[in-house]
Parts: sequence; C-alpha cells; structure tokens
Amino acid sequence: MISLCMIVKNEEDNIRNCLQVVKDFVDEIIIVDTGSSDATKEICFRYTDKVYDFKWNDDFADARNFSISKASKNWILVLDADEELMNFNKEQIIKFVENKNNYKLVGRIKIINILEDEMGTKRYIERVNRVFNKKYYKYKGTIHEQICNESVENYNTINLDISADHIGYTKGIMKKTDKIQRNLELLQQSIKNGNKDPYLYYQLGKTYYLDKKYGKSIECFDKALDFKVNTRYEYVQDLVETYGYSLINTGRYAQALELKKYEEEYSSLLDYKFLMALIYMNNALFEQAIKGFLGCIGEKEGKMEGLNSYLSCYNIGVIYECSGLKKEANFYYKKCGDYKPALDGLNRL
Repeated sequence: MISLCMIVKNEEDNIRNCLQVVKDFVDEIIIVDTGSSDATKEICFRYTDKVYDFKWNDDFADARNFSISKASKNWILVLDADEELMNFNKEQIIKFVENKNNYKLVGRIKIINILEDEMGTKRYIERVNRVFNKKYYKYKGTIHEQICNESVENYNTINLDISADHIGYTKGIMKKTDKIQRNLELLQQSIKNGNKDPYLYYQLGKTYYLDKKYGKSIECFDKALDFKVNTRYEYVQDLVETYGYSLINTGRYAQALELKKYEEEYSSLLDYKFLMALIYMNNALFEQAIKGFLGCIGEKEGKMEGLNSYLSCYNIGVIYECSGLKKEANFYYKKCGDYKPALDGLNRL
C-alpha cells in the first residue's frame, strides 16, 4: 500500500537507524543513491533490494521524482536518512490510504528538528508534506523541493499521526555533511538562473540564519518580502518570525518593532506572540513584554519547544531581575524546571 522513497548520499552513520524503525510500517523501501563513497548502499541492501543509482545533477526534485518512479505502490512516504520515526499510527494511515476520497489529499507528518546552540539543545517542531499519491503529485524545485500538483496550485492537506526526529541540524552532522555550503550554492545558482521566487530568497535567508550570518539572512528576507507574498502561506509566517530573530541577533531592536504590522494575521499564533514579546523586551517595553509572555504560558505548544512554558517564564524572570525585583524573578525562574539559564539566574539571586 505504501512505498517509502528516499534519496541518500554518504549516510552510513544514520541510514541504519532510519530503516530499522520504518521497515515495519511500509510495504516497500525504495533507495536512490546519488553517489555515496561510504557503506551507505551496503547497509541499505540489508533492508531492501530496490537500491538504485542516480547521477547527481544538482536537482533534488529530479532525484525525488526518480525514486517515486521506481515505486510499485501508489501511496508514497518520503523520509530523509537523518530522520528517525518516533511514531507511526499504522491503523490511521491504512484507513487514510484505503479511503478512495483521499486520493488527492497530501498527508503532513510531524518533524522534530533537533537544534544545538549556545543555550543547549532545542526542539523545533514543524509539519511537512510527506505522504501523497504518485498519480497526482510530483516534486518541483532544485533545492528545498516541494510537492506539487500540476492541475491545482493550492491542494488540501491533512495532519497524519506520524512523527520523526530530525538530527540533520546538529553540529556534528552539519559539519560532516557541509550541508550549509551545499545549500547556499544551489540556492544562489537557482536565483542566478532567473528563478525570482520569494520562496528561494526565504530558504537562502534560512540557510544564512543556520550559519549564524544574520546580516545576510536579513538581506534575503528583505528581498523575499519585497514580493507580494501571501501571509497565509506557512513559509511566510516562518519568514516573518526568522526575520524577527535575525533583527534581534543583530541588535536591530527598533526595526524589529515594525513586525507588529503582521499582528492581524498572526496574533493568534504562539510563535509570533512569543517573538513580539521578545522584541518588546529588547526595546525595554517591559510591561508589554511581560503581558506578551504571560499570554504564551499555558497555550498549545508552538513550533519551538518551551515557548508556552519555561522559555516565557525565564524571560519574565530576566525582566524582573533586571528591574531589581528579586522575589518576582525568583518565582518565575523556579517555574523553568531544569532549564540551565534559569538555574543560573537562581544562583545569581
């Protein structure tokens, strides 16, 4: 019923964990190798005999579509080698693909990105389109490829009970794969080729952001926003939020206040509310900041883990500590559990 389709290259450290878990949930595993020089293919052959070579041409969509062409099942699940299934509700998924009315729906799975920075490990949650019927969908885009339907621009999606941890953004993996430099080159080349698409500038900005080149990311986000973007698109919401963090990280606090203009579109979204509270905080608008952080506490979890709990409490604690209100600061730091910056705050008090 479901074919797993993957493209891989030099993934010997990750591919075994990925396939070992997913093999029990799919009917077929299709592996397309784009030029591995390590033991990736040897490991893959332990799980499937459907391992194919594809001459890399700097086009992720071509490789994805080649993998799909090798699938004998109509329904496709796409994973990357650095993603490991944490949950797969097989009963729900079987009902989904067996329902003849769902043939044009695209299933979205939950990806938990494991991020590392100076503050420790963070988890960034996103929903991505990964389950679809190959009769109606294919991939488009040389990099950060997207599922597309030739007949309609906007298709309907549904959240499926599938989740996976993504370790591709951890420091060790990023350094080993040189993913940032590869993505920068492909995105820049695509733009040079005349693809004037705000999505490409957004992805280029995100790549610079991951590389902590926040000034460069701001330039790209500015170019993306110069287009008439649709604020209902998920990537535009993420663009606005990452733009805000780039401005904060470069000390452009007053400029960041301009993002208040998106309040009408995003005021109900936790990630935006937290960002604006952080912007108010960095502009010394403490009353508005505290109100914003308090409004985040207890809300449904956002994309970044902790926004509705310890991260908001921590920032309120920082404001109170900086204001000399030690008792109040102590109260909110204690609400942060074992979050190290909060523990450091308690030690200072």
